Amino acid sequence: MELAQVRLLVSDFAVCYHFYADVLGLKPQSGATEGPYEKFSPHTGSAGIALQDRAMMAEILDELSDTVNGHRSLVVLRVDDLDAYCAQITARGATVFHGPAPMTDRMRVAHLKDPEGNLVELQEWLLLRG
Repeated sequence: MELAQVRLLVSDFAVCYHFYADVLGLKPQSGATEGPYEKFSPHTGSAGIALQDRAMMAEILDELSDTVNGHRSLVVLRVDDLDAYCAQITARGATVFHGPAPMTDRMRVAHLKDPEGNLVELQEWLLLRG
């Protein structure tokens, strides 16, 4: 078994596409800016995040047509230099609402939300600094 991706169900596909591609700087697989599906990958590593149009999935699973309440996911991205990355993404329109700050003695984090309210945690692993 292999984890292929984490998929987020979104209502405003184009806005979320812009956030993951242009603000966070992840690489889109196909360039399907209007959806209904797109996979994004970081420049290194094999993990991926995908966006799926919620209305399309609601045609298959009716329960997905219900109104979404509360936080249902936390996307975690590791970066080498948290301060520099936060500066880059805020210049591109992101709003960091927590951090950069220590989370443990081995990790610093910052938190933001995508346009649908999904939490995004940025991690800098201090042990990799040497």
